Amino acid sequence: MSSEQFNYDVLVIGSGPAGQKSAIQAAKAGQRVAIIERDSLFGGACVHRGTIPSKTLRENALRVKHMRQNAALADFELGEDTEMHTLINRLDEVLKSHDDYMRKQMDRNDVERIHGRASFVDNHTIKITKVSGDTADVSVKTVIIAAGSYPRNPDNIPIDHEHLFDSDSILSMLYLPSSLTVLGGGVIASEYASIFQALGVKVTMIDRYPTPLGFLDSDMTDTFVHAFENMGGTWMGSQNVEKVYWDGISDVVTECADGTVVRSQKLLCAAGRLANVDGLQLENAGLSLNERGLISVDENLCTDVANIYAAGDVIGPPSLASASMEQGRRAACNALGIEIGTMSQLIPAGIYSIPELSSVGLTEKQAREQYGNVLVGTAQFAEVARGQISGNTEGLLKIVADAEGKKILGVMLVGEGSTEVVHIGHMAMLSNADVDIFVESTFNFPTLAEAYRIAGLEILAQRPGK
Repeated sequence: MSSEQFNYDVLVIGSGPAGQKSAIQAAKAGQRVAIIERDSLFGGACVHRGTIPSKTLRENALRVKHMRQNAALADFELGEDTEMHTLINRLDEVLKSHDDYMRKQMDRNDVERIHGRASFVDNHTIKITKVSGDTADVSVKTVIIAAGSYPRNPDNIPIDHEHLFDSDSILSMLYLPSSLTVLGGGVIASEYASIFQALGVKVTMIDRYPTPLGFLDSDMTDTFVHAFENMGGTWMGSQNVEKVYWDGISDVVTECADGTVVRSQKLLCAAGRLANVDGLQLENAGLSLNERGLISVDENLCTDVANIYAAGDVIGPPSLASASMEQGRRAACNALGIEIGTMSQLIPAGIYSIPELSSVGLTEKQAREQYGNVLVGTAQFAEVARGQISGNTEGLLKIVADAEGKKILGVMLVGEGSTEVVHIGHMAMLSNADVDIFVESTFNFPTLAEAYRIAGLEILAQRPGK
């Protein structure tokens, strides 16, 4: 079939970060592009139920936390009947602005937006079911699957979105609860647990692993847990949850295998997310999910079927909006034969808990496993004036270098501002700069960035022959 016989050169399934960037890239390359979204809202779960709403709530949680830190307002508490919408009061404005921008960008690049459901008839034919129920088959040269993910809800957690919530529905609560149980110890669980605790909710975090965020070094997670408990939160690790139920009166009851019982007004289950491919009928296109419930792709983001690519949460970790955007762009480029450089494996990870955590490159644990001996330099935010001025004293920056103390293998931070400050280390690593760059550079005073110099000096002092 010639290109002229296709309805679209590129059809993108899903309008989240990966879908948006792939559609724009394909359109800029002169392709006939359509993007299909089954949700009435453009932008996917990231925009409307995840990243942007939770970060908007986080900003107000930080304000509440800072007011409590102020000696004159030490007894500041939110009212028991605080409505959730007052805590995400700017959300509608933020979402409308983002939505307007994305729609204009799509229109400007002549990307057709379709509101409906997509399902494969074969690898070159997509059935589109509109909201009205009308259906149409369209022929497509290339398909990019960027359908995102949805919460994984274990069988023993009866999510009802009224008392027991998942990460997509947690912000639909009408009122700020007095207490909240959070099941899970990953990124989403850690973010919401610390945000609600900062708002004054009594939060209990329960997970089967001994520490939250186990992919990070223990000094990072220890700092997070210490800060969470200092705010009044309770961390319960190495626990197996056996039963969860609403008692029909006032509490959600969580029963653990060791006999521990936790009661709370509301519960959030954050047990990971699954590829959002239900209804796509992948088998008709010759595709199937791998053992992890994800779509497998090669280094070019191509699936097992030559004309079908995938990007974002449907292909699994790192499952970051930033990485998904780049994956989407690259999927389109690779599908169209546009020359691009190799995608850097140096993708910074940002965890928007309170305090923030961020990393790029190898953790200390990974570096020791890979390189054997390494040199590590650390700097406490309490050691820099900006940390003291802002009350951000629990923070920590760590640089991991090779055994010679020269090559930067990884940078990790915990503390407010980490997700911004990490980019200095990221740029140094992308430039193949030695640790010396942090010592020989002048940083603004007072800034958290000065911590790089302190950590760098610590590594230089450990160099062989010193």
